[in-house]
Amino acid sequence: MADLAWSALNLGEEPAVTEPDVPTPEEPAAQQGSPDDARIYGFEQPYTYEVTATAAELAERHQGLEPGSLTGEQVSIAGRLMLRRVQGKLAFGTMADSTGRVQVFAPAASTPEFEHFCELNLGDWIGVAGEVMTTRRGELSVRVDSWTLLAPTRRSFPDKWHGMTDTDTRYRQRYVDLWVTQEARLAFQLRSAMMSMTRRFMEDRGYLEVETPVLHPIPGGALAKPFTTHHNALDQEMFLRIAPELYLKRLVVGGFEKVFEIARVFRNEGTSTRHNPEFTMLEAYEAYGDYHVHMDLVEQLVQHLALELCGSTTVTFDGREVDLSAPWRRETMAELTSAQIGEPVSIHTPIQELRKLCDQHSVPWKDSYGTGKLLLELYEKTTEHQLWDPTFVIDYPTEVSPLSREHRSEPGLVERFEGIVIGRELCNGFSELTDPVEQRVRFHEQAAQNAAGDDEAMLMDHDYLRSLEYGLPPTVGLGIGMDRLAMVLADVQTIRDIVLFPTLRPEQEPGA
Repeated sequence: MADLAWSALNLGEEPAVTEPDVPTPEEPAAQQGSPDDARIYGFEQPYTYEVTATAAELAERHQGLEPGSLTGEQVSIAGRLMLRRVQGKLAFGTMADSTGRVQVFAPAASTPEFEHFCELNLGDWIGVAGEVMTTRRGELSVRVDSWTLLAPTRRSFPDKWHGMTDTDTRYRQRYVDLWVTQEARLAFQLRSAMMSMTRRFMEDRGYLEVETPVLHPIPGGALAKPFTTHHNALDQEMFLRIAPELYLKRLVVGGFEKVFEIARVFRNEGTSTRHNPEFTMLEAYEAYGDYHVHMDLVEQLVQHLALELCGSTTVTFDGREVDLSAPWRRETMAELTSAQIGEPVSIHTPIQELRKLCDQHSVPWKDSYGTGKLLLELYEKTTEHQLWDPTFVIDYPTEVSPLSREHRSEPGLVERFEGIVIGRELCNGFSELTDPVEQRVRFHEQAAQNAAGDDEAMLMDHDYLRSLEYGLPPTVGLGIGMDRLAMVLADVQTIRDIVLFPTLRPEQEPGA
């Protein structure tokens, strides 16, 4: 992933400290100061520092510069000192900014306060002004004609070779991890580019980006347990949204025929390599279309992002290739499950037979499960994780799809799809249920399940039903898990490596 991301984002390679030789990993890092170190005693932080060039700009402007060259270009740069080497009357260091890294070259004869420069710690923020040049070994450098301490690090900063090896510390102290773990910085730069490209992709197809409420009076739009909060002024219980779906469909009723939102959503569920309680979802709705329209949209979007960010529609995930190019395979849930377990099953299979099959395959079930729920559980536990290549699993049971429209030719099913890539759900979409009478029946069924103890079931939303009574045209809707999509494109195996600040247990205080 790293090589691809550097290439796609034009960030360049990290320079090495080339003169004299770089230290080996066995050599000790610079000694770190304590909070009362003399070097920062009475330190007054400047309010500003004028930066005239970045590391990436210098690398682009001076490609192929001959060794031992002076350019005559005077620049001022700023960033963290990530490496430093002192040998006699010469000091060398690597400064890192948000665009890359560049070497600084400090001769004792021309560097002000050379001794203090040599006492800088790894991680100190500094500003350097001087001439752009190359050393005799050809390393692009900025000669230190003047320098300013912008912010001292008061904690020991990890060195380049050892980095941060404890994953829990990496996630808790992302502000350090981003400096010392190049793969982390690359993954988040790729994610940022992916979000920007997704917006342009949707807008180019006529979709209007909108914002809908995060605080909901009624949880809805997905089968999930919500986070609960309280609105003091209204003296009202409210819920962090589990999906923006019902508000986005209200906008289609209101005449916005193509809408999308890149939404932060919240589900009060466990954490895993695939789940974080708050995550990012792209939801989109389009009037006059059915679920085939959004299957086409998904495969075109993913193909586009893979080409732009990775240079190919074939990417590598966890050492195994996956081809994201369109078209994707499309099979019904019943067909895929039947093939996996070796005998035919469907929504019409007698309930006792489905319960028996669940027992045979160690799939837990409850007495309240109908044939649709049993079929879904059987599919999810035996089949979904086996689908490595991109696959649209289509035609879900009505029982587990309360907002989806009935299948036009298969009673008991709805026109719904899930996009599965590398054995994981990437997206969910369906032809939308537009009939307010049928939607009321579905809500009643969900409310009954909720009252029976299913805290993921939906509640009755009377305002949404009222909006449907004004008329919702044939509509298709879609939700894509953007964190999971970024995981595939960046080749990271846990969602915590693609979420800047993942949800963690409270940190134990020292001595507690």
